[in-house]
Amino acid sequence: MSDNMRSRTRSGRGPQENIPQQKDHRDRLVAFVRAYVSQMRLIPPLSLEELRRHSVAVVERAGLAQKFVDFTAVLVNNETWRPVVAAIPYTRRLLLLPNCLRDKEHCAGRFDELGLICAGCGRCMIQEMQSQAEQLGYAVLVAEGSPVVMSMIESGQIEAVIGVSCLGVLEKTFPYMEAGAVPGLAIPLLYDGCVNTTLDTDWLWEAIYLNADSEAHWLDVDELRRRVSAAFSTSSLQDVLGGGSNHVEQLALEWLAGEGKRWRPFLTAGVYRALTGRREEFDQRLVRTMVSVECFHKASLIHDDIEDDDNRRYGKETMHRRYGVPIALNVGDHLLGEGYRLLSDLDVSDMVKARMLRIAALGHRQLCIGQGKELAWLRSPGVLGVDEVLEIFRHKTSPAFEVALRLGAILAGADDKLGETLTRYSDALGIAYQIRDDLDDYLSGDEMGDLAAGRPSILAALAWERADQTQREWIEQCWFRKAEPSPADRVKDLFERLSITAEAMALLEQYKGHTLQCLEELDNAALKGLLRRVVCKVFNDIERLKCCDEHTPGHDLDGGAGAGSSG
Repeated sequence: MSDNMRSRTRSGRGPQENIPQQKDHRDRLVAFVRAYVSQMRLIPPLSLEELRRHSVAVVERAGLAQKFVDFTAVLVNNETWRPVVAAIPYTRRLLLLPNCLRDKEHCAGRFDELGLICAGCGRCMIQEMQSQAEQLGYAVLVAEGSPVVMSMIESGQIEAVIGVSCLGVLEKTFPYMEAGAVPGLAIPLLYDGCVNTTLDTDWLWEAIYLNADSEAHWLDVDELRRRVSAAFSTSSLQDVLGGGSNHVEQLALEWLAGEGKRWRPFLTAGVYRALTGRREEFDQRLVRTMVSVECFHKASLIHDDIEDDDNRRYGKETMHRRYGVPIALNVGDHLLGEGYRLLSDLDVSDMVKARMLRIAALGHRQLCIGQGKELAWLRSPGVLGVDEVLEIFRHKTSPAFEVALRLGAILAGADDKLGETLTRYSDALGIAYQIRDDLDDYLSGDEMGDLAAGRPSILAALAWERADQTQREWIEQCWFRKAEPSPADRVKDLFERLSITAEAMALLEQYKGHTLQCLEELDNAALKGLLRRVVCKVFNDIERLKCCDEHTPGHDLDGGAGAGSSG
């Protein structure tokens, strides 16, 4: 870096007190963190709770002041992601630089909708960093705020981020990166303020040129989704299932190839890929396992629609509405048989086959018990507490996730210890999924959901536990289907007065937290990252997060950037 550039970058507003200012002190702390991460065998992605716990431990062991915990957290997170980032090609990485590195008084660049377009004047370090990174193959952005970055990640353009920013913005950005399980390295700015600040350039160049001789495994989720989707085309399903010469097989094939998010076969394929590291086309064993998982799921939907007397599924008539209950029941039973047939015909050892069949059977049994509890309650309604509703949720929804995950793990050769972790993860995920479903039904405004329909409802259970005696009597009347025909306004008023939506959201976050706690037990970064991203995708966490302000077109280069542009 030239003397002119050094003089420019030293003119920030002052050093950040919670970052060691002497380079040798920072380097020693980095070495200490690397030894700690290696000793503890930390696996990314780390949740915020994990990161705080380990950062506090590092600071205490190193004999540092507590004010350095946030900076240490950046180093710990960097070190856990370092091997993964090293394995990702330069062409799949993004270098994110803050525009506060520019020479504000003399900058000849201009802003577009994404950020600063450098004019290459050489008055600051941006041009040099951008030029060298782009020569390696990086995408480079000079901008603030994570929404731009997350949109690029969601589109599949990049897989890893190397970002320069102040600690405040890094703290705001972390939830985005953690929720999306985005591999990344962060280089903190050393000076406060939004103008002419500086950084440890040695750290940045080390991060930019980081590579690995042997490529570590990291899942390409978008590519995985495409392959899963292709496996459920009509032609592919015909190859796997055969037949199709009679009415029941034709209806089953049509139902399997129809709409759906394919979460369960995606989980099966993802776990298998994460544990084996294989990147080639899906082999027939995996495809048959994925199809069996979807057979079980689609059969349960047919039966559930009959039991709930639902009219629509995926925006179309349900199977029993279109063809009648007897035919729908027969197609559902046929799909169950196909699922077990596919597993029993797998080209695996007898021991592996027996484990897979047992997991599928136990999941099938548990789902029926959960649905049976709900049906028994519908036959003879009574007051349900929160724990009782959650238990129904656990039996009804969690088994499908568990079967999908554990079948993929067993096929990959995993032991029962990992299976137990996947079971706990599935339990928490299934409960959180159902809580979110109840909330969505209520907040959509189309109907009052399970309470008005006389079905078990977590919102009603929460309301009943918080209500006074008069309110409880009315809730019971709704549940027992003795209330007036259209109680929607009264339900809404009661839920608002009791803050039930907030209570349900807090419960949702609690069970999402349980899923993340399970991930701490995993020692496979690809699997841990996959399961973290599943939680993010299922609950749309990226869309709900708020972060630093985005640059907007027309931003005045000489105007005040505000706190959101602090780098």
